[in-house]
Amino acid sequence: MTRPRFAVRIIHAKSLILGPSNNYNVYRGCTHGCIYCDSRSKCYQITGVFEDIIVKENAAVLAETELAKKRHKILACSGSMCDPYMPIEKELRLSRKVLEVIQKYGHGAGFLTKNVLALRDLDILMEINKKAKAVACFTLTTMDDDLAKIIEPQASLPSERLKALAEFARHGITTGVWMTPLLPFITATAENIRSIVSACSQAQVKYIVSFGIGTTMREGSREYFYRQLDQSFPGLKKRYMQTFHSDYICLAPGHEMLNQIFEGECDKYGIKYKGQDIRDLCEIPVREEQLCLF
Repeated sequence: MTRPRFAVRIIHAKSLILGPSNNYNVYRGCTHGCIYCDSRSKCYQITGVFEDIIVKENAAVLAETELAKKRHKILACSGSMCDPYMPIEKELRLSRKVLEVIQKYGHGAGFLTKNVLALRDLDILMEINKKAKAVACFTLTTMDDDLAKIIEPQASLPSERLKALAEFARHGITTGVWMTPLLPFITATAENIRSIVSACSQAQVKYIVSFGIGTTMREGSREYFYRQLDQSFPGLKKRYMQTFHSDYICLAPGHEMLNQIFEGECDKYGIKYKGQDIRDLCEIPVREEQLCLF
């Protein structure tokens, strides 16, 4: 598939790592084209075309300044708003540069992505994992590659993401999956949930995050989502409008039963899904320093 080209805007950011959650984003906007993306919502104030990428050119410099001041090790995480491994990262390497700073100061690192470009940084993530913690997380909303080409058209295929997860796990990196959103009447099915959890088990994924069986819609993201439904799923927009009206949280019909299936499948394969269990998995371990005798 030919990837469309979009504009790039360079900015000089004032800060990078935000708040007690220690999240950061080196880019704003995204070119993966996922039809359900909440980051398109107007509340996030990304003006202009969402696919026109804003680049924080001084991200590594900011990371150097901010991480040097940390008295305790943190797990710095990217990907909460914009994917750190969009195709533009292959050229700019900003995500990698920040990882190099994280490794320099002995902190931990985690990321959430839909792009197997993340495997490029396996070497530095392994180094980070030796001194602190590295967590590799991929979004998986379907295991159907053909369907993924419609709902996540410019992202790596689910089958490719599973291979990447298995490779990270093979090298001792803690791996996770965000199984969200699951689109009502499209991917919010028992068959799809079982397929995702089973595939995660085969790839040695340690945990799966689910925020309920459904999706979210609000001003900005809703309009885009409905336009994509009209193009790829004729008639489905009307069903959404009748079912969810102007709701922000749109839980799939039968979501309680589907969630029980999800939890049961995770229990069967020994995959963590409860919040505290996941937090425990992603904690930076306390490593005893060897005492010097001389």
